Amino acid sequence: FIQLRAELAFYLGSLNLWAALAKKGYATCLPEPRLPSEGRLSAHGLYDVSLAIAADSAVVDNEVTADGRRLVVITGANKGGKSTFLRSLGLAQLMMQAGMFVPAKDFLASIVTDVFTHFKREEDEAMESGKLDEELGRMSRIVDQIQPGSVLLCNESFASTNEREGAAIGHEVIGALNDSDVKVILVTHLFDLAQRLRPEQADGVLFLRAERLQDGTRTFKIREGEALPTSFGKDLYDEIFGEVSHDG
Repeated sequence: FIQLRAELAFYLGSLNLWAALAKKGYATCLPEPRLPSEGRLSAHGLYDVSLAIAADSAVVDNEVTADGRRLVVITGANKGGKSTFLRSLGLAQLMMQAGMFVPAKDFLASIVTDVFTHFKREEDEAMESGKLDEELGRMSRIVDQIQPGSVLLCNESFASTNEREGAAIGHEVIGALNDSDVKVILVTHLFDLAQRLRPEQADGVLFLRAERLQDGTRTFKIREGEALPTSFGKDLYDEIFGEVSHDG
């Protein structure tokens, strides 16, 4: 009875979440789980469920088709929705494998062994280690536990050092994980890393890019596209400090 109570609480929570999303007008669907051997991943109208609940305004949804891809590299403008898109993929996978609905119009994905995350963190307040040491320590613990058939979500990993060193480390780690049958979905602004990953992965890599309009507007849409050598950080500078005058 204790176990039944816990299980019913989980499903009641799921129903409450569904009702809250429906009240806000968001679409949900029953996902289509596929065998791990199929390597499937596709979605339409996918959005970040936690952001949808917390935000007062409507959340932008996205589409992705990454069937057969062992590596997905997401680049593009700063504040363009890359991390939000990454979270939406991870949450959808977890919700599907928990037997829940998924925050999307449709979602089809292969079952994975585990879902791991490696997101950047702030400096160690105790100053016992630098950011790179902390990043590598967490990645080492993930590697010790990760199994073939798992998926790893990386958000700006290896960005706490210079681009050349970060690209070299990331290239070795991601390549080894892919070779061990681990799917990696990577958000990065390291152009050198993106360039290094392309030739070795060939058709096994999908490049996505956060959309930026000519006037600098972020649409928060993630579309298929090659990595660019800039993340348009000047847009943020101009937004905060105003455009620099050249009149002295």
